[in-house]
Amino acid sequence: MDLEKKLSFDREHIWHPYTSLLDPLPVYPVESAQGVRIRLASGQELVDGMSSWWAMIHGYNHPVLNQALATQSEKTSHVMFGGLTHEPAIDLAGILVRITPPGLDRVFFCDSGSVSVEVALKMALQYWQAKDQDSKKRFLCLMCGYHGDTFGAMSVSDPYTGIHSMYSGFLPQNIFAPAPECSFGERCAPDDLQAVEEIMAAHHQELAGFILEPVVQGAGGMRMYSPDYLARIRELCRKYQVILIADEIATGFGRTGKLFACEHAGITPDIMCLGKALTGGYLTMAATLCTYEIAETICRGDPGVFMHGPTFMANPLACSVSLASIRLLLDSGWKEKTARIQEQMQSELMPGQHIHGVRQVRVLGAIGVLEMHEQVPVGEIQKLFVSEGVWIRPFVNLIYIMPPYIMESRDLSRLTSAMLKAAKLIGS
Repeated sequence: MDLEKKLSFDREHIWHPYTSLLDPLPVYPVESAQGVRIRLASGQELVDGMSSWWAMIHGYNHPVLNQALATQSEKTSHVMFGGLTHEPAIDLAGILVRITPPGLDRVFFCDSGSVSVEVALKMALQYWQAKDQDSKKRFLCLMCGYHGDTFGAMSVSDPYTGIHSMYSGFLPQNIFAPAPECSFGERCAPDDLQAVEEIMAAHHQELAGFILEPVVQGAGGMRMYSPDYLARIRELCRKYQVILIADEIATGFGRTGKLFACEHAGITPDIMCLGKALTGGYLTMAATLCTYEIAETICRGDPGVFMHGPTFMANPLACSVSLASIRLLLDSGWKEKTARIQEQMQSELMPGQHIHGVRQVRVLGAIGVLEMHEQVPVGEIQKLFVSEGVWIRPFVNLIYIMPPYIMESRDLSRLTSAMLKAAKLIGS
């Protein structure tokens, strides 16, 4: 079957994310990828500004990660984790305990980011059941939050303006607080927390946990808020005996300029969700970490075990490449690289504030955002980006990039230049 026939089959039979089968957005066939470049079947190369949905922090086709997969595949590609264990899982858990905020020393491996959120919610629910507080079955969440596409994850994502609003009638009814208004770098004013504390005071007896994305709300709007707000939320959760769940799936492994976004506030959550960049973007895998107190309480209650067990839990290939990716990250000078990326994006994107139609420009770590007043016409702007030799995927009213950390200045300038050009076109 030639390429045109394959693309025709794709259009008629394959459902791409957030795309209609009746009137699909165009797709661009990829032949290969290397470093920060995606090579299309046409031979054109695109500078990747998305890290393939924020995961390919080391770029594509990295020899260290390739070797980790090849070496492990010669031993075993998969073995069930029930009743068995293996070195890649043990070593990976060890390094995760070492690098995450202190106190998160129990590790549960998952299949994907959404599943890690499901696991976190189940941990919180089972914790309170073990303490004979069965009334604590709801979660406090933030407006503009996004935690994944599975049902539990959808139930704690923004039910009104989020992408899952059509499912709201089928989901557990959780409680939502206003999204934080205090920007990154600002102090948190009392008014910023008044609504949250009022909710906790009124509902703490039914709240199992408070789940949030620390410092950066991702798919809910790429909103960046004050670390002081996060620190104050940590205090309120202790005061009202509510488990704090930090969803670091998008923010973990250096994306915000800290290894984990919780470090901006100097806090340790009770439960933390990791994913995306965990494997360097090579395979789907995630992890949910919790404190000893959470794990001990669950295991002392009925039925004495945590009730979850994915088929591909702790897959040896995924564990091996995750371990290699984290070691590569820690030895890569990632902090200097993300600081350089942040500085360059601030310099090159801030003039976008003066473009008609741009509502706000935001930069933090290796995240750069142009928020538009109007919704971005994705298909049209995607064609513009491809013609400019870059890969950027707009979302709703956002033109944003999360480049691989290995990106050089010249390639980053191509991305920021294309973003400004798109904003001017939309605003004209």
